[in-house]
Amino acid sequence: MREVKVGIIGLGNVGLGTLRILAENAAQIELKLGFRLSVRVVCSRNPAAKQLPDAFRDVPRTSDWKQVVTHPEVDIVAELVGGTTVASEIVQAAIANGKSVVTANKELMALAGAEIWDRAIAAGINLAMEASVAGGIPIHAVLREGISGDRIVALYGILNGTCNYIMTEIERCGADFAEVLAEAQRLGYAEADPSADIDGADARSKLAILAALAFGERITPDDIYTEGIRRISPVDFQYAERLGHTIRLICAARQSKQGLVLSVRPSLIPRGTILASVQGAYNAVWVRGRYGEDTFYYGKGAGPEPTGVAVVSDLMRVAREIRRGSPERVSPFAHERLGEYRPIPVETQKSAFYLRFRVKDRPGIIATLGRILADRGISIDAVLQLPSDSKDDLPFVITLERSREAAVREALEQMRTLDFMVEDPLAMPMETAL
Repeated sequence: MREVKVGIIGLGNVGLGTLRILAENAAQIELKLGFRLSVRVVCSRNPAAKQLPDAFRDVPRTSDWKQVVTHPEVDIVAELVGGTTVASEIVQAAIANGKSVVTANKELMALAGAEIWDRAIAAGINLAMEASVAGGIPIHAVLREGISGDRIVALYGILNGTCNYIMTEIERCGADFAEVLAEAQRLGYAEADPSADIDGADARSKLAILAALAFGERITPDDIYTEGIRRISPVDFQYAERLGHTIRLICAARQSKQGLVLSVRPSLIPRGTILASVQGAYNAVWVRGRYGEDTFYYGKGAGPEPTGVAVVSDLMRVAREIRRGSPERVSPFAHERLGEYRPIPVETQKSAFYLRFRVKDRPGIIATLGRILADRGISIDAVLQLPSDSKDDLPFVITLERSREAAVREALEQMRTLDFMVEDPLAMPMETAL
C-alpha cells in the first residue's frame, strides 16, 4: 500500500522529538499501519542549523511554511510551531489546500479549535490534536473514544508541569517561590518568560480543550476563572500539612445543579487523594463518570519524546483514514457539534476556604476579621498560627466552613483595606470532591 507523506513545520523540541521517533521506530510504525509514513519536507526559521536524525538527513528543508502546505505530495501537515498567529495561518492554509492537519497547539485549539474542525469537515480532511494537552497522556483518546459511553460529571487535572515542579519543590525543600522558579528555568522546566505557566494561562487553554471533549460545550479560555501560583510560599505548605492537605494548581470542570463550573487555581487537596501524589513535572487527569465512576491518567505532560509520541500517534491515526477511509470520522472534540453554552461563574458556588494572612500583630485582629466574615454569613472552621519571631510580619491562617464564594470575595475586599495587613490575604479553595 502506498506510503503517506508528511510535512513537518516547526523543528523545536517537539518537532525534533517527533522526527526522532519517526526515524527510530519506523519499522514498528510500518508494521502497525501496513504502510510507511514518509517525511517529505521539514520547515523551520533556520532549517540549516537543525541537526536532524540520519534517516532524514536528505529530506528537503525550507524556511517558508507555504512550501509545505502547498506541496503536491504532502498528505498531512504537522503544525508544531505554537502560538495563535502564524500557526493559525498554517492550519487554515493546509485545510484550504486539502491537507489533513496534526497539531500540538493548545492555545490555537482552545481559542478556535471548534471552528477549525468545522472547516476541516467542510474540506473533507481530518484534524488531530492529541499532543495539545498532557503530552504523554492520551487523554483526548480516552475522552473521545475510550470512555465516550459514559456521562462525565467532573474532571480534575494537574495540567502544567512547570507549576507542579515549582510547587512540589517549594514543599520538598522549603525554598521561596523566586528561588525555585530560577532553578526550574536553569533545568529547562520553565521558560525565560514563565508567565503563561505560572499565571495559569497554559493550564487554562488545556482545560478549555478537555472541558469541550468531556462536556460537549464550546469553551474558550475566557470562560475559565484563572489564578496563578506566584503568591504560594513555604508557609502555605506548612499550614496545609497541619490541615492534612497539600497544594496543587488544580484545573477543575464539574457539572453542578446550576451548570458547568470551570476554574484553574491553586487549591488545597487532601493528602490521601491520588492527585496529591503527583510530583515534579508530571501531569495527571482524574475523571468521574456517571456510570463508570472514577478513572485516573498519569504521565509526562511535556518533553520532546512524550509529546512526540502523541504527534506520531496522531499522524498514524490520520494516515489510516487517508489510506483506508473512514466515512464516520470521530470529531477531535468527541461530539459531532459542540453546544453554545456559557459556564456559570465560580462565585455562585460554595466551598470550604483557606485564608492566609500576614499582619502587624496587635490585639483584636481575629475579632475584626471574624466580624467581617460573620457580617456575610461566613462561619470560621479553625484558626491556626505557627510559632513566629516576627510581630511585624506575622502569618496565620483561618479556614472557613463551606461558604458562597461571592461572599468570601466581598469579605476579602474589605479585609484588604485594614491597616494591620502587610499584604492582601491569600484565599484558596479546599477541594472536598476529590
